[in-house]
Amino acid sequence: MITTSRTDLPVAVIGAGPIGLAAAAHLSDRGLPFVVLEAGDDVGAAVSEWAHVRTFTPWQYLVDPTAEALLAATGWTRPATPVPPTGGELVDEYLRPLGALLAPHVRLGHRVTAVTRDGLDKTRSIGRSEHPFLLRVQGPDGELLELRARAVLDASGTWAGRNPLGASGLPAAGEDAAAPFLVGPLPDVLGRDRERFAGRSTLVVGSGHSAANTLLALGRLAAEEPTTRIIWAIRGDSPEKVYGGGSADQLEARGRLGEDLRSLVASGVVRLVPRFSVTGLESHGDTVSVIGATPEQRIDDLHQVAAATGFRPDLAMLSEVRLDLDPGLEAPRALGPLIDPAYHSCGTVPPHGHRDLAQPEEGFFIIGMKSYGRAPTFLVTTGNEQARSVVAALAGDLEGADRVQLLLPETGVCSVDATGTDLGAGSCCGTTTAARETAVPVTIGAVPAAAHRPLPVGVAAQGFATGAAPGGIAATAVRAPDSGCCG
Repeated sequence: MITTSRTDLPVAVIGAGPIGLAAAAHLSDRGLPFVVLEAGDDVGAAVSEWAHVRTFTPWQYLVDPTAEALLAATGWTRPATPVPPTGGELVDEYLRPLGALLAPHVRLGHRVTAVTRDGLDKTRSIGRSEHPFLLRVQGPDGELLELRARAVLDASGTWAGRNPLGASGLPAAGEDAAAPFLVGPLPDVLGRDRERFAGRSTLVVGSGHSAANTLLALGRLAAEEPTTRIIWAIRGDSPEKVYGGGSADQLEARGRLGEDLRSLVASGVVRLVPRFSVTGLESHGDTVSVIGATPEQRIDDLHQVAAATGFRPDLAMLSEVRLDLDPGLEAPRALGPLIDPAYHSCGTVPPHGHRDLAQPEEGFFIIGMKSYGRAPTFLVTTGNEQARSVVAALAGDLEGADRVQLLLPETGVCSVDATGTDLGAGSCCGTTTAARETAVPVTIGAVPAAAHRPLPVGVAAQGFATGAAPGGIAATAVRAPDSGCCG
C-alpha cells in the first residue's frame, strides 16, 4: 500500500493526454481526490498536433475500459467503426468528452515546471515520505502557483522532447542555425503545410512510423505535383523493419502502412539513402545541405528536413525527485529491459504495472509514453493498463494492482538481423500464441535475462514496437479496404 503523506491531499496527474485522462478516470472511479494539470489549452493538446494522421490502432485498444464505463453513464458510446481514428477524431470523439466529464478536476493552461517534496530537497532522507509533494506550476497568465499533492503521476509524454538529427545524440553541427529548414516528425503535408512541400525537395530522416507517415504523404503529393523531390535517409542497412509484416500484421492499417511504403520506394518516387549518419547541416540562402559521416554522404539543395528521429523524456522538472532510471533508455529501471528496442522489436513486451514503474520517491510514478523513455515500443493500451495498476496501488488494492494483464494484436515481423531481414521461422512470429506466452523469442546477440520474464498463465501478452512519436501512429495514405469504409 502507498502510504505517502496525507491522504486528504489530491493525487496530481501531469498531462491530460490519453493516459493522463485514463489515470484520472481510474482515480474518479476509486473515489480518490485528484487534479489534472495540462500545459495546453485543451485536453489532448499534443495529439491535436498530429490531428491529420490516422492511427493504426482500432478504437477498442485506445479507449480505457474504466473511462468507457464512466462515459457510458452519460450516454456516450465508443465508436463502432473498425476504422482506426485520426488524432483529431481521437480528441473529438473520446478525449474531449472524457475531459468534459472530469472538468472539475482538470486545470488547462497549467504547466508544471518542477516537482519536489514540501520543505525538503533531494538530499534529505529522514521522514521524507511524510512530506507531501510540492508542484510548482505556471498558470495561464504566467503566474507561479504551488500545489501540494499526496502522490504524483507524470503522464506528460515526450512530444516536446524530440531527438536532434545528430547521430551521436547531440545536435549536428549547424543544426540550430538551420532551424528554419527543419519541420517536425509529422507535418501536415497534404493540408496546412502543403505549399511548403509541393514542388520542393524534402529529406526525411528516421526509420519509424512517423517517417513512414511523412513519406507516404509526400508520395501522394508527388503524384499531384511531379516536381516534388523526396529523399529518405536511414542509419541502418535496410528499411525492412519499417516495412513490417504486411498481411501478417493483426493491425491491418499498420500492415498496409509498410506495404505502401515498400511500393513507394520500389517505384523510385522516394530515393532511399541507407547507412546515413547526420553530422552537419549547412544553410545556403533558401536551401540547406545535410552532411553525412563521409564526404560521399552529402545531400544538397534541400528545402526542408523532416526530423523523424524519435523522442526523449524531459526530466528537467524532476531534478529534485529521487529517480532510478535505466541508464540508456531513461525509463524506470525495472521497466527498461522489458521494453528495450534492441530486444523488443515487436510482440514481446509483457504486462507491467506499479511495481515496474515505482521510483525511490514513494508515491511518484512516470506513466504513459514518458515511462518508456527513449524506447519507441509504447502503445496506448499499455499505458491504460499502467494507469489502472498504479491507481489501484494508490487506493490500497495491491491484489488488483498486481493483476496486470495486456492483450495486444501482434505484428508480422518480430526479429530481424543486422540487415533488417526478418528471421522468420524460429522467431516469435514462427511460434504459436500459446508457446509465445512463455517462450523467449530469437533475437540478434546475447539477450539479457532481464529482458524477458514468465508471463501469467493464460495471458496472451504481445506488444509491438511502434517506432512512432505519440505511440501507435500509422499513415494518412492507408488504402481503403474493399468495403470502402476508409473512404
